Amino acid sequence: MQGFSTRAIHAGQEPDPTTGAVIGPIHTSSTFAQDGVGGTRGGYEYSRSANPTRTALQECLASLEGGRHAHAFGSGMGATDTLLRILLRPGDHLVIPHDAYGGTFRLVDKVLSGWGVEYTAVDLGDLDALRAALRPTTKVVWCETPTNPLLGIADIAGLAEVAHSGDARLVVDNTFASPYLQTPLALGADVVLHSTTKYIGGHSDVVGGALVTSDDELADRISFTQNSVGSVPGPFDAYLTLRGAKTLAVRMERHSDNAERVAELLAAHPAVSTVLYPGLPEHPGHEVAAKQMRRFGGMVSFLAAGGREAALTICASTKLFTLAESLGGVESLIEHPGQMTHASVAGSMLEVPDSLVRLSVGIEDVDDLLDDLRSALDAASA
Repeated sequence: MQGFSTRAIHAGQEPDPTTGAVIGPIHTSSTFAQDGVGGTRGGYEYSRSANPTRTALQECLASLEGGRHAHAFGSGMGATDTLLRILLRPGDHLVIPHDAYGGTFRLVDKVLSGWGVEYTAVDLGDLDALRAALRPTTKVVWCETPTNPLLGIADIAGLAEVAHSGDARLVVDNTFASPYLQTPLALGADVVLHSTTKYIGGHSDVVGGALVTSDDELADRISFTQNSVGSVPGPFDAYLTLRGAKTLAVRMERHSDNAERVAELLAAHPAVSTVLYPGLPEHPGHEVAAKQMRRFGGMVSFLAAGGREAALTICASTKLFTLAESLGGVESLIEHPGQMTHASVAGSMLEVPDSLVRLSVGIEDVDDLLDDLRSALDAASA
C-alpha cells in the first residue's frame, strides 16, 4: 500500500481524462444525460444519488481509513443520524460515552429516545463497565477516542471484542484523531465516522461528514438511506474537503507538535489545576493512546484553578486563540464547553465542569501561541 500522504493526494484523484487537468473539475450539474433510458454514464443520473466530485472525495476517504466504502454527508450530524436510523429500531439499546460530544448526546437523548431507542452512558475506558452495560437489545456501541471535550481514551480493539461478543456493532467517531493519527477499522471497528468539517477539511470553510466501512451489506444500506433522505454535500463542499485532505498529514504533525508545547505550558502554570491531553504521561489513557495513535493530536482541554470565572476570563483574554466553536482548522480556537459546544448536556449525566476550557491548537508559530496563552492565564491569576 502506498503511504498516507501519497493516498491523500492521489486516491480518487486521477487527472481529468478529457483535458488532463491535474485537479479534477467541480461537477455542479444536478442531472446527467443518459445514453438511452437507464443508460447512465458511470452510474450518474442525479446528484443527490451520486456526483463525480463526491465520488472522488469518497474514494480518498475510504483509502485513508483503510475501508472499502465511504459515504460523504452534508454534516457530521447528518452522517450520525443516517447511520443510527439504519442500525437502530424502536426498543433497541445504544451505548454512548459518558463524555460524548454534545451534538451526539442531543440527537440520542432528544430525538432517538422519542422513537423508543434506549441508551446508557458509560466510561468506555473501562471495558468491564461496557460489559455490564450490554443488553440483549444492544445494537450499537458508539465510541469517541479521544472524547470531546474531556480527551478520554478508549481501547478500540478491546471495545470491538466486547461489542462483538454481544452481537453489537462498534462505531468510532474518529474526528479528533483524524485518519492520519488513528485507523479504527484496522483495530476492529465496524464503522468510522468523521465530522470532515474539522481536521480533514482543516480550514474552517466547509461543513461535512463521512462514514467509512468495509461491510458491503451495511454500505449498501447507507447508500440507500442517504439517497432516500438526501443527506449529501454539494459539489463545492466535496471539493473543499478533498482539497483539505491533501495536506492532512503535514497539518496533523504541526498540530501535534504545537499541542505538546501548549500542554507543557498549561501543566506548569498556577492558573491551571488539571491538563487533559493524552500525550502527557500522567494522562490515564496515555499508554492506550500511544498504542493506537501515531501522535496525540491538536486538542487540549484544561480546568482553570479559579473555577468558572477564571475559565471565562481566560477565554476572553486571548488574542491569537479565537473564541469560537468547532475545531481542527489551521487557526487556534478557544471555547468554554459548558456554555458553548456542550450546553446541550447541562443538567444531564454528561454535564461538563464549568471550569473547563477547550483548545483547538492550530499551526501558527508555537511561540506566539504560548505567549498568547501565558498572557491569558496570567490575567486569570491576577
